[in-house]
Amino acid sequence: MKLLVTGSSGLIGSEIVRHFSTLGYNVYGIDNNMRADFFGENGDTRWNQNQLISAFDNFEHVELDIRDRGAVMEMMKKIKPDFIAHTAAQPSHDLAASRPFDDFDVNAVGTLNLLEATRQYCKESPFAHMSTNKVYGDAPNLLNLKELDTRWEYNDSVFYNGIKEDFTIDQSKHSLFGASKVAADVMVQEYGRYFGMPTCALRGGCLTGPNHSGVELHGFLSYLVKVNVMEGKYKVFGYKGKQVRDNIHSYDVAKFIEAFFANPRKGEVYNIGGGRDNSVSILEAFDIVSGITGKKMNYEYLDKNREGDHMCYISDLTKMKNHYPEWSITKSIQVVFEEIVEAWETRSKG
Repeated sequence: MKLLVTGSSGLIGSEIVRHFSTLGYNVYGIDNNMRADFFGENGDTRWNQNQLISAFDNFEHVELDIRDRGAVMEMMKKIKPDFIAHTAAQPSHDLAASRPFDDFDVNAVGTLNLLEATRQYCKESPFAHMSTNKVYGDAPNLLNLKELDTRWEYNDSVFYNGIKEDFTIDQSKHSLFGASKVAADVMVQEYGRYFGMPTCALRGGCLTGPNHSGVELHGFLSYLVKVNVMEGKYKVFGYKGKQVRDNIHSYDVAKFIEAFFANPRKGEVYNIGGGRDNSVSILEAFDIVSGITGKKMNYEYLDKNREGDHMCYISDLTKMKNHYPEWSITKSIQVVFEEIVEAWETRSKG
């Protein structure tokens, strides 16, 4: 079986490569290290690419820019994969504002290129797309929230388990990144509904894990742990540091994609995150990482929050579990922290 993974050197892409390579798939990974262009040396993912090439004989790296429509078409025609996992993206709110064409061309146009190439050369192959919870814009901030000692919390019991897939994506502030991801998300749905292709858009919460090259502009938990391990200073952007995210380990994302590939649906949408049990605020995250490393978190507070940032976001996992009851979260928030700490401590030693 042949699997094509875009963004194969990134956090989710590399986890999918490792998972399916171990299962015996022939895996083709598309990546051109655009993250280094976006975020500089600290965003470089070649180290991850080299690890994959060394670890798996059934993995083949493909140096390709998904914005290159002709190259994408030729690649899809040549490989004709049985499955596609599309994880490549420009992932930063802030960067999108300074490089709007690059953001839209990677996120929206790149996704369209892949979808159309799939339709032309392997229409029956399941296509899983990593979308984002930012498609909801800042509408979650309009919910009735209450302020607790260490976090913001939903005040209405109907949202206790989090945000469902029917939550509005319209008429809110998304950031340009969120808008480009909306375009990709809806296109993935449309190729499923209009052309009858097996597609799904996975609206990720905070996707994380030990292989994340976290930077200040993207990679909340990985970057926070890195700052603590390296004894740097962390910047908290608004909301009193009580903003809440639900965190899902990249392994659990790969496991869900495996479940979808085994029993695909057409034009589906899932909110994929850690759920309530894996939710944590920045202040709570400081305490957890300090408890593991023994290092006090050094930080400064900036009163201005990031544009379109969520005060409280938790993914409701009910639909995912109903459609794929064999899937569940396997990595607790404590385990997630411990793995990321170990990874950064190892990297810091060279």
